[in-house]
Amino acid sequence: MFRASSMLLQCRITFFTRSPCSLCDTAKAVVQNVKAKRDLEYHEINVMEPGQEKWKIYEFDTPVIHIDKAAAPETTTSSLKLMHRFKEDEVIKLMDEVERS
Repeated sequence: MFRASSMLLQCRITFFTRSPCSLCDTAKAVVQNVKAKRDLEYHEINVMEPGQEKWKIYEFDTPVIHIDKAAAPETTTSSLKLMHRFKEDEVIKLMDEVERS
């Protein structure tokens, strides 16, 4: 059976990272595992790169993910988020929450 909802991406995950960051490597693997199970839009931001000054708030908190509706213009600090160590089920739970809102 084909689900129409699978045609449209419902969520966007914005992954905030820095280099080096071993926690980020682990968290990125968690997000990639979720991506293998669920359709989502993925963006990655290195908070230390030029042009990312507004995200320096996460300089010492990486990794951080924001979960938004894919149709939202951009992520904001009020987006649903997970920080540091998180598991696939926590990511999926927030994705479900975003999709229901």
